[in-house]
Amino acid sequence: MYQAARDAALSVFIVTKTFPREERYALIDQVRRSSRAVKAMIAEAWARRRYKAAFVNKIDEALGEANETQSWLDDALDNEYLSKEDFQELDDRYQAIGGMLSRMIDRADDFCKHTPATDYRAIAREDEESSFTDH
Repeated sequence: MYQAARDAALSVFIVTKTFPREERYALIDQVRRSSRAVKAMIAEAWARRRYKAAFVNKIDEALGEANETQSWLDDALDNEYLSKEDFQELDDRYQAIGGMLSRMIDRADDFCKHTPATDYRAIAREDEESSFTDH
């Protein structure tokens, strides 16, 4: 999940290099910021998973940032800064990320299975890798 968001943010960064210079402080900064925020919110949610409400809140914020990214991509398409193919590829990626984030919210108990008093540093490494990494 995190890696998918990271890869998508990198793709947004690369494609926005071709946008007009006058969009530097408007569209480019906004779409880059929101795309990077998705992965940052996922990382923050993971760090806060001992509290289900905090975990769900951060995942919900990541979902909002993914939707915001799609909105900025709509603007880029409307202004013909993106080809329809590039737009569709990025939009599909953020649609998939949004679906994954929604499922994470629905399955929050699977991610937040320890009590608030749990010392996560003491939990076996295998348990840590199962939910967060794509490897």
